[in-house]
Amino acid sequence: MNVWAIDKDMPLKLLLLELVHRYGENTLALNNQEQHYKAIDLCTLDDPALSAYIYTFGQSTNRYGIDLRYPISAHNIVGENENLTLDQILEIISIHLFS
Repeated sequence: MNVWAIDKDMPLKLLLLELVHRYGENTLALNNQEQHYKAIDLCTLDDPALSAYIYTFGQSTNRYGIDLRYPISAHNIVGENENLTLDQILEIISIHLFS
């Protein structure tokens, strides 16, 4: 994934760069249907039903919100994780997508 070629907000590009650094280039996939400039939808290549919707809109500067999506939509966690730092988002993604 060429992070610099993606038309997204700079904090999201920084997040993607860190994720590529930690997990490799062919581990995560972006949902290409997500068109919002300040949002991305990530999943692992192994389990696309498990995803993380990360956004910077409505957040303080250099802060993120994240919605956690599960195969059973009743288990989704939406709107509860906002104004998080990059380190906090990375920890949540690590637990949600890689454990």
